[in-house]
Amino acid sequence: MCDFGKHHDHGPQDFGFLVDVPEIRTLIDETRRLTREITDTAARVEALRPAFGKLLAADGWLPKEYGEPDLKSGMGGGIGQYALYRAEDGSLCLFSLVIPAGSETPIHDHLAWGLIGVYRGMQDETVYRRLDDGRDESKANLEVARTQTVKRGQFYTLLPPLDDIHYVKTVSKTPSISIHLLANDTACVTRHRFDAANGVITPFRSGYSNAKCTDAESRTSRI
Repeated sequence: MCDFGKHHDHGPQDFGFLVDVPEIRTLIDETRRLTREITDTAARVEALRPAFGKLLAADGWLPKEYGEPDLKSGMGGGIGQYALYRAEDGSLCLFSLVIPAGSETPIHDHLAWGLIGVYRGMQDETVYRRLDDGRDESKANLEVARTQTVKRGQFYTLLPPLDDIHYVKTVSKTPSISIHLLANDTACVTRHRFDAANGVITPFRSGYSNAKCTDAESRTSRI
């Protein structure tokens, strides 16, 4: 398994509210409430859209250092992944993903329901669908399902296995910052990196730029 997390020195807090501001607390509280009250995942994610959109529209809550590229990132390309909130039981996380201009993520999955939106800059997203049955854990036959350009304030949902495999590229002249609300501890669970050309699947953990994954944290994802 590839583990791309090369963690920086940081404070003692790796879980809970790593950025403790009212805007984030409001979203997390609403997510917890809707998770208790709505058992259907698709309905729950739909109900979360107003609260998530409000966070994306708000200014001033994201610390400057969590909106900067990470030149030491194990993800490469200067991509920074900064935890903003992490549930200690691995059931929920909120993080910012910073992709420098012209850089792109590998093709990857998330293994959890959630919402992803652009806070600054602009991204192109390419979504893939699997044509195989998924029985071979080392190979996947992928085709492009759709592409879209995502601008500031726009966001989309994840409902695995639908739309869960994608890559994104910054197409603005400045780094893009996307905000991710996902029902796992995304950077610390074992996910999958895909090579669309030859179909090879590589297990990996992306790691956070500002928080550690525990040694035993290849947690079972909670789709």
